Amino acid sequence: MTLRLWAALSVLALNGLSALSLGGPVFYFISWMIIMMLAYGLLSALLARRLTTLVQGLDNPQVDRGGKARLTVGLSTKNPLPSGAVLMELTLPESSMHTRMYPGFLGMKQVAFTLQFNHVGVWPCGVQQLVFTDVFGLFRLSRKVKTDLPRMLVLPRGFEVDPLAFAHLDEGRALPNRSGEDVTSPEDTRAYRLGDPFKRIHWKLSTRAQELVVRRFEVPAPPDTLILMDCTEPIGGEGHPDGKLHLRDTLCETALAIASMQMAAEHPVRLPLYGAVQSEFHANRAGLIHLLKEELAYQFFRGGEPFDRVLNLELRRMRRTGATVVITTRLDATVAEGVNRIRKSGPNVRFYLITFEAGHARYAPYIAQMQQHLVEVNYVTPA
Repeated sequence: MTLRLWAALSVLALNGLSALSLGGPVFYFISWMIIMMLAYGLLSALLARRLTTLVQGLDNPQVDRGGKARLTVGLSTKNPLPSGAVLMELTLPESSMHTRMYPGFLGMKQVAFTLQFNHVGVWPCGVQQLVFTDVFGLFRLSRKVKTDLPRMLVLPRGFEVDPLAFAHLDEGRALPNRSGEDVTSPEDTRAYRLGDPFKRIHWKLSTRAQELVVRRFEVPAPPDTLILMDCTEPIGGEGHPDGKLHLRDTLCETALAIASMQMAAEHPVRLPLYGAVQSEFHANRAGLIHLLKEELAYQFFRGGEPFDRVLNLELRRMRRTGATVVITTRLDATVAEGVNRIRKSGPNVRFYLITFEAGHARYAPYIAQMQQHLVEVNYVTPA
C-alpha cells in the first residue's frame, strides 16, 4: 500500500458519497475513472511481477583481494501493459544499494556494475529482491529472487617473508639425529664413482661383476613445514573500520606467504584447517598454490576447534616437522604454553601475532616466555 493508493481511495470514497448524495453525473464519472485506474494499476503490477525475468552474473568467478569485477543484471518482461520502473535491491560486498530500471519488452535490457572486493572470503552479490509498480505509483508488489546470488571468491594475496630455519639443517633436508641417508634401507646398486666411500662397496656383487659396485640408500624425504592458523573468530579490531575483516585477511595472507615460500623451494607444507569445516592442505610444489588460496578463502572464521586445543592436537606431528609456524590473533597463557611445548618437541617455531596493537604491554610477558624457549616472535599489523 502506497500513499498514492490511500489518496486515490479517499477521493473515490468522497466522490462516491457525493454521487449518492447529490446524484450529479460528474461525480459518478470521476468515481468510475478512479476505479478503472485502480484496476489497471493492480493488473499491470501483477502481470509485471509474474512475467518479468531476471538474469544476473559476474564476469569472473574469483579475484585477488582488492580486485574488481563486473556484475551484469538483465531484465526482460512479457507484460503487455505499461508499468513503472522496477526497483532492484542489490546485495554488494559489505553494503547494499537500490536502483531502478525499466525492463526490456520481449528483449533483455542490461546494466553493469563495477564492484571492488576488498576482503578475502566468499561474497554473494546481486539482486535479491524486485519491487514492481504501476505507472500511477499506486501499487508496490515485491518478489524475492529464489535463485542463488552470484558468488565471488576473493583470494588472499601473498607478501615477502624471511626464510624459515629448519631444525639441524637450514635447507630442511634432515631432522636432528638423522643422517643424510637411511643406511638400513638399501634401495639399489650402481657402479662405483670416484669419491664414494669404501664402506658402501658391495664386495660380493663386485666380485661377481668384476667391477666395483656400491650400495645406494634411500634419502629421507625433507621434513614438513607445519602451518597452524587460528580459524576461530579473530579478536581485536574494535575501533578500526572493518577491523575484523582486516584481521581475517592478514591471517590468510600470512599463511599464504609462508606456504608460497616453502613450496617454491619444494619443501612439503601441511596446513590443517580446524574451522567450522575441517580440512587439510598438503603440497610441495608451487604449482598448487592456487588450491591453497581457495582453501583459505573458504574459511569463515566461525566455530571450529579452540586454538589452544589445536596446538595440543598437533604435537603428534612434530617428529616429521622441521619448522612450525603459528599464526593467530590471540596471545594468552594457554597459547604461549602450547607454542612452547611444540618448541620443546624438536622443530623450530615461528610465531606470528596478527594485531593492531603491536608492542602492547599485555603481550610482553608471553613473548618473553616464548623467546626464552627460542621461539621467533613476529608482529603483523593488518593493512
